[in-house]
Amino acid sequence: MAHAHKLEILRGLIKFKSNTQKIWGVLILLSIITAVEVVLGIYKPESLMTKVIGMKLLNWIFIILTIVKAYYITWDFMHMRDETKALRRMVVWTAVFLICYLVFILLQEGGYIESIYSSGFVKRDF
Repeated sequence: MAHAHKLEILRGLIKFKSNTQKIWGVLILLSIITAVEVVLGIYKPESLMTKVIGMKLLNWIFIILTIVKAYYITWDFMHMRDETKALRRMVVWTAVFLICYLVFILLQEGGYIESIYSSGFVKRDF
């Protein structure tokens, strides 16, 4: 039996008439987000270099934009929007947990390595 796909993005803010238009719409949205990341990475505005929760605001913006891109790739190109609610939650919450865990590990290990190198001696060989 044929299954009707939802032809909208951004929580219904933008609607499309066909799947082809929606694929192009999602591609354009992901391209815009990528372009913003590239421009921020090249210019690195001084106003975004302030520290927030142990990391530069610019790095937090990169992390958030990357998560948004991963969400749309999973939601639209991997057709998670058409799956049951339980499967969507299982996939999304697992990914959210793993991303938070990875960020925690990166912050902890990065802080440790920075403290070792800034104190002028190496306690253990990496």
